[in-house]
Amino acid sequence: MTPVPASAPPESLAEAPARRDVAVIDIGSNSVRLVQFRIEGRALWPVFNEKTMAGLGRDARETGRLNPEGVESAMRALKRFARLLDAKHVGERHAVATAAVRDSEDGPDFVARAERETGLDIEVLSGEEEGRRSAIGVIGGVGDADGVAGDLGGSSLELTPLSGRRAGAAVSLPLGPLAVHGEGPGDPKAYKAAIDAGLERAAPVLDRAGPVFYAVGGAWRAFAHLAMALDDYPLILLHQYALRPEQVARAADFAATQSEASLASIPGVSSKRAPTLPYAALLLKRLIRHGGFERVVFSANGLREGVVYAADSSLVADGDPLLDAAEALVRNASPEPGFGPALAAWIARAFEAEPEVFGRARDALVRAAAARLTDIGARMHPDHRAELATTQTLYAPFGGVSHGERAFLALAMHHRYAGRKPREETCPSRRLLDDAGEEAAMRVGLALRLGAALSGRSAGLLEAFRLERTEAELVLRVEPGREELVVERALQRFEQFADAMGLTPRVI
Repeated sequence: MTPVPASAPPESLAEAPARRDVAVIDIGSNSVRLVQFRIEGRALWPVFNEKTMAGLGRDARETGRLNPEGVESAMRALKRFARLLDAKHVGERHAVATAAVRDSEDGPDFVARAERETGLDIEVLSGEEEGRRSAIGVIGGVGDADGVAGDLGGSSLELTPLSGRRAGAAVSLPLGPLAVHGEGPGDPKAYKAAIDAGLERAAPVLDRAGPVFYAVGGAWRAFAHLAMALDDYPLILLHQYALRPEQVARAADFAATQSEASLASIPGVSSKRAPTLPYAALLLKRLIRHGGFERVVFSANGLREGVVYAADSSLVADGDPLLDAAEALVRNASPEPGFGPALAAWIARAFEAEPEVFGRARDALVRAAAARLTDIGARMHPDHRAELATTQTLYAPFGGVSHGERAFLALAMHHRYAGRKPREETCPSRRLLDDAGEEAAMRVGLALRLGAALSGRSAGLLEAFRLERTEAELVLRVEPGREELVVERALQRFEQFADAMGLTPRVI
């Protein structure tokens, strides 16, 4: 018998997005770091990350020069990074230096030596350009923004207004821990006076700020870990972790009363960050007051991501960071990568009358992301798919998603693979949602489960079915001549989904 050739999928579904690697070397006042990114379509993934706490800016406030030991430590790190990139065959490399190098009198000598001994081309960023690129990094990680991005480095603080996907003119202030705090403990009153005086220079940015302050940098990431510990927060993941002003004040006041040893004992707070954590906390507290911000959102994206986005603006100009990342994450596992977008459109009618969870537009976006993740467990052992798919979704390096939305997606993935079986009470995805959110996530998961069973996860076969909803019924219409596609397993999932929606199932 001659096999029937399969029809080729549409070009948009058959072709994988462009994929390449790019490296960023960030020469900062505290650390020298290499991050290797993989770009898949518009999604940006960190695939290698290494740093050395060189301390180039140590004592620079007093001497006006780079720390000699820090220079040698940085040189060793840069030589290693160059060799690593040679071995990894990463040709696209961006090396940038920030406050310590640009402000020290021997900064040009350091750059010349580093370029000579490593073969790197090093760009010394102005404070304004550092702020702009960091802000672009924030936009790439959260999508549309409304507020101010603040990047706290070792020696400086850059503040940049954000509106939609546009970054305004940045202000660079000498308010980094090494510039104000130094190496040892000091007088909190003197810190407060220095901070307030510095922030007065940022009035043009802060006086017209939107409601959100986007916090970037290692010192504020350590502060976020402190706040999580104080609140017994269930999801230890920094990107888009959000705090209200009173939560920031509580954590900042706590940090001011603790010893370095006590702070260093908190998970996520290193012994190198502990000495300057009270200062970074006070700075954040004062910033909220000066800018009148309603929320602080911590961004894992910053300067390094912004360097990549600035070199290729198409990565942030279009699309949505959550949908782009979901598609990239599942593409290699899914037998048909285009199935997810098709499934999102297919289930939409069933949810038109559902109560809102995050707002109508956000609910539709989160459902679209969930549909794209439908095949996330395709390569996993069937006995563990629900658990592994849930965990991977919960901690994946997605952008453009709040922690509540992330929890919703993870719980939807659990029900996509486990049906109506509940998650454990201790699951972080349950603790971040109320009862209505949990029920809504279950209904989305069951809808994905139905669509996958009916169509064999084929976008083409999904077109043979149509979901419709009335006040009392959930209707599944089957295209004439395709009745043989409706098997018992699919009917059971349809009935289960209809029951979860509180509707009577009917097949036409």
